Amino acid sequence: MRSVPTVPDPGKPDLAAGRVGRRYNSRMGRHPDIVIVGGGVIGLTTAYFLARAGAAVRVLDRSAPGMEASWAGAGIIPPGNPSRAATAYDRLRAFSSSLYSALSQELRERNGIDNGYRVCGGIEVFEADSAPTTKLWQEEGIDFRRVLPAEVQQSEPGLRLPPGDAYLLPGMAQVRNPWHLRALLAACHKTGAEVLSGTAVVRFRFTGDRLTAALTESGEEHPAGQFLIASGAWSERLLAQLGCHADVHPVRGQMVLFRAKSPLFRPVIGVGKRYLVPREDGRILVGSTEEPEAGYDKRTTDAGLQGLTDFAITHVAELASVPVERTWAGLRPGTPDALPYLGPVPGWANVFGATGHFRAGIQLSPGTAHVMTDLLLGRRPSLPIEEFRFGRPPARPVVTAFRS
Repeated sequence: MRSVPTVPDPGKPDLAAGRVGRRYNSRMGRHPDIVIVGGGVIGLTTAYFLARAGAAVRVLDRSAPGMEASWAGAGIIPPGNPSRAATAYDRLRAFSSSLYSALSQELRERNGIDNGYRVCGGIEVFEADSAPTTKLWQEEGIDFRRVLPAEVQQSEPGLRLPPGDAYLLPGMAQVRNPWHLRALLAACHKTGAEVLSGTAVVRFRFTGDRLTAALTESGEEHPAGQFLIASGAWSERLLAQLGCHADVHPVRGQMVLFRAKSPLFRPVIGVGKRYLVPREDGRILVGSTEEPEAGYDKRTTDAGLQGLTDFAITHVAELASVPVERTWAGLRPGTPDALPYLGPVPGWANVFGATGHFRAGIQLSPGTAHVMTDLLLGRRPSLPIEEFRFGRPPARPVVTAFRS
């Protein structure tokens, strides 16, 4: 039997492309209770929560688990207070944030794997009016205060912030995506969830309003009692087969990774759509572009990478002499109103979906997994999810407390 694939360390070039090893869980009966289509952070976290609750779960991933958008992101975890958050999205974000510390400790105790969760603080810089956002922060009870350039220069001499209102958020945190995914994979295996890689689902078998099996491109059948579609940017193709057209589409995001010899600054820096995330070992992640026109093309571009590099050097001048360790791009699952889809797939008695998290898959994964576990186990969801339902009417994106 071949070993289960692991998520690579940051900086390693092997992306584990192609068909890789698979491991079958001997504790599982002939068929699982639940099949999850998609092994990104949403699918893996939900699988872990379900298996922890005693369900027999099988995850089917088209490539290697966690190696698409989940691996490609920066792992920013904004603070939150779910009891006071103003919008459905902010409640989900705040609920997820409130779960991260305990989840990270649990993963570390269960597997001995550190996912890199750290409360490092953050500075958000606004190029436009900051009042709508800071009002949401205040209403939610988030700790923040305005900082002046001179104060930032004193505490973080390596940073050069652009003009605009700047706010310090002491509760901003981060995880290291590859470490977090590795910890989730190990937790899935320890709790009995089965994770199959190189297993692309292409269609379904059904009877009446119930799916009976997921069929792969190699002809394998995977029967189950319930199904969860959590395939990120690839979800639309599967949902469309079920008569559900959600317009989940890929949005390419390019990233640059610098590797300094030691940390150059401490807080996460957010400026509009772009950010700098310092790791404890001196690495600095710089992101990200938003390119829906790229479709499923994951190649980086000279223009995209140059824009990110210029952004980084503008704000941290020392990066001009720091080597770039690597660059990459991921395909984030976008939706027309920038909200994820969570809940039952219309017209089907045993099919659910959790997709469309755009740039916030890591950020929203604990709360999403908690809600989907509730639904799949027949419990009342931990949070109201009406605004995330499939088939909701088109709407303009709402103002939220944090950009994804």
